[in-house]
Amino acid sequence: MLWACENVVVPGGTVAVYTKQRSHVLLTTEKARALDTEAIRLGVSGENLMAAAGRAVATTVADYIGTPLEAGGTVIVLCGPGNNGGDGFVAARHLEEWGYPISLRCSVLPSKLKGDAKLAANKWHGPVETMSDAGFKEAAAIVDCLFGVGLNKPIEGTLVRIIESANDAGTFVLAVDVPSGLSADTGLPLGPCIEAGATITFNFKKVGHTIVPGRYLSGGNTNIVVSDIGAPDKAFSAINPMEFENIPDFWGSNFPFSGPQTHKYERGHMLVLGGKEPTLGASRLASLAGLRVGAGLVTLAAPSETYPVQASALMDVMVRRFDSTFGFMGIVNDPRIKAVLVGPGAGRGEKTVDLVKQVGAKQKHLVLDADALASLVGRSEVIHELKSPEIVLTPHEGEFAKLFPDFDFNADRLEAVRNAAKSTNTVVVLKGVSTVVAAPDGRVSIATNAPSWLSVGGTGDVLSGMICGLMTQGMPAFEAASAGVWIHGEAGLAAGRGLIASDLLDVIPRVLP
Repeated sequence: MLWACENVVVPGGTVAVYTKQRSHVLLTTEKARALDTEAIRLGVSGENLMAAAGRAVATTVADYIGTPLEAGGTVIVLCGPGNNGGDGFVAARHLEEWGYPISLRCSVLPSKLKGDAKLAANKWHGPVETMSDAGFKEAAAIVDCLFGVGLNKPIEGTLVRIIESANDAGTFVLAVDVPSGLSADTGLPLGPCIEAGATITFNFKKVGHTIVPGRYLSGGNTNIVVSDIGAPDKAFSAINPMEFENIPDFWGSNFPFSGPQTHKYERGHMLVLGGKEPTLGASRLASLAGLRVGAGLVTLAAPSETYPVQASALMDVMVRRFDSTFGFMGIVNDPRIKAVLVGPGAGRGEKTVDLVKQVGAKQKHLVLDADALASLVGRSEVIHELKSPEIVLTPHEGEFAKLFPDFDFNADRLEAVRNAAKSTNTVVVLKGVSTVVAAPDGRVSIATNAPSWLSVGGTGDVLSGMICGLMTQGMPAFEAASAGVWIHGEAGLAAGRGLIASDLLDVIPRVLP
């Protein structure tokens, strides 16, 4: 694994802080515990892991608030009853050595602490105050070491007022591992939850750091610090992660890069089912998006009544006419066509279902979106019977709820999409502010780069076209869907506020990896 060393200035000198270069790996609570357990089995003591974690907390505090003179106030460290609290005792000791005024408050008597947390508390020689919210508004920083990834129930009692006061104080709050009260697995608050300005976590991000609202409660993408605390690489190799942040490091090795002698047929031929009025633009957007991500050829199959419009509107896409399912399948049967997109502007009803069935009986990769998904509501048996080598479904949240009523994405977004993918043996893309892509084998990717202004008509058609275009070039479905989602988000950022869907087509080439 790659680590980056940065010298952080603290009173009296500098401290070398090792941070993991941005990794696509995410850890669940179970995998985070397993990593620590394996590291200890391999000879790294729990006390040393905690010492490294606490020092990383202290250096992160110093990095955010500056020197004691610049900070201009007390650093309040809130310690809980477990190892997260132990991290706080270590951090307080280092900060005090560097000259910061410290107020350390613990939710239990230090004598009640156990294991490594007790050892850390024994090395703190300053006062341990009872838990209170005194001085929150005047503090230089509040360090949240109340609860870590192990919390699985709502915080109750006097700590509720502490959390509410910290959120209302207007003071910079640094959460340690995850904001107290946040589920590290779902990104949802379990109840009262710290709203952190930044979060420091260890070894790898946790799943809850990437899913909204957890991403925002943790400080946002740029304020989640990942620090190495000494887990050896061999420990990582034993945990087999299945959750990944959707960035190019994850799928880049599968991305189709054309060589100097590549010709258009090697880059693949993609077919899009053209639509009916008034959504003719949807299939055009999808077709052009497929070209923009590198498909060698794209054909739009248009019904006779819309053929003249589509043919006159498109110069870079071939347009072919069809008048029946038989006619469309004649186009599908061209052996050069590698992947087919059905949905954008296709129309809803039995005719679309019949087209999906027949295309799904061929050895063509298949992407189903929009009207195709709407036509399949209550028809899950059709999806199960499809024989395409790889199939991608791209529902937004409303479509997902209708297609998969048994899987509640509001309760656990990852688990819902994972179950949907497994139950249909397809790759499922649940679009939204935290777009999740799941494969039938349990792998999931989570995107964190989509701007809010992507939520405008037609952008989903661009996304499905990109995914199909990447599959046309031979990219595996899970990686193609993940790459399409990431490129979609980057194109939205590049296009800027006020974009319309067609703007994405112009900027896709600028953001390709």
